[in-house]
Amino acid sequence: MRPARAAAYLVGGILLAAWLASAAGVGRPSMPPVPDRTAEAVQLDALALGVQSQASRLRQRMAAAPAPHAEIRNPFAFAAVQPRAPVTVRQPIAAPPVADVLPEPNLVLLGLAEEGATRTAMIESGDDLLMATEGQTIVGRYRVSKVGPDAIELLDLVTGTTRRLFLKSQASLL
Repeated sequence: MRPARAAAYLVGGILLAAWLASAAGVGRPSMPPVPDRTAEAVQLDALALGVQSQASRLRQRMAAAPAPHAEIRNPFAFAAVQPRAPVTVRQPIAAPPVADVLPEPNLVLLGLAEEGATRTAMIESGDDLLMATEGQTIVGRYRVSKVGPDAIELLDLVTGTTRRLFLKSQASLL
């Protein structure tokens, strides 16, 4: 080995030893002291501890909770329809007249109005005031067949009979 190379190894070894010695002599920087906990931090820790205890209680209660029951019926599944016996309908021997079954409503002709060729009848039915012209259906039962100057004719749609309502004269009201 040549002397120059040996000198280079020697100088490199000395530098390495010096570097390791300097690293061993350097002390660690001390950590700054942890400040004392504030009252807010203590309250926050107490709150977190309370929440964790409640969560653990809830987990225990949920573990002991009963499991839901199986469905008794499925509303989306339809059962097969069982065939029924045929129904026989017997006709009654004598049907009661329809007029006896449905009483006629109390209708009073209060007045008549005329505009051009059209006459309008004002009819009281209970607490209601109805205004009708020829061809209209009132009370769901009568069709106005004719509106005259002092009376109207109503065709009963149930029985087919005609009912007439007359204006009351002023003399009969006194």
